[in-house]
Amino acid sequence: MRRSAFLLAFVAAAASMAASAQVSVNINVPGLITIAPPAPRYEVVPAPRAGFVWVPGNWQWQQNAYGWRAGYWERARPDYVYAPGNWVRADGGWRWSEPNWRRAERRAYREDRRDRYERHGHRGRDDGHHGGYHCPPGQAKKGNC
Repeated sequence: MRRSAFLLAFVAAAASMAASAQVSVNINVPGLITIAPPAPRYEVVPAPRAGFVWVPGNWQWQQNAYGWRAGYWERARPDYVYAPGNWVRADGGWRWSEPNWRRAERRAYREDRRDRYERHGHRGRDDGHHGGYHCPPGQAKKGNC
């Protein structure tokens, strides 16, 4: 009897300890840095080089600290524009947004439309449409008008 009472007391103590235990989980999200990057360093941008694009320097996370990567020349890609990478605030930390190449806007089409409107006698009319040309809604913000 004494043995069963001891066993019963032990089980009750263990159950109460398990019920009051706190669980702490540290979730490591890949690519998320909790420390803000330092301010960018000032770099002297070299004179333009034909066929190349200057990639500005930036802070890169290396194991447990930021390290500066100096700017460098990248070979230009025909019909593309370089968009540099940057640090973006996200999910309670900082995440590196990779640099990429975007298709260049074709401005020749827009200029051609203006020339066409002007050739057809729409120049000089004051009808509230900027010389006869009406910019469709939303296109001015995109730089298409």
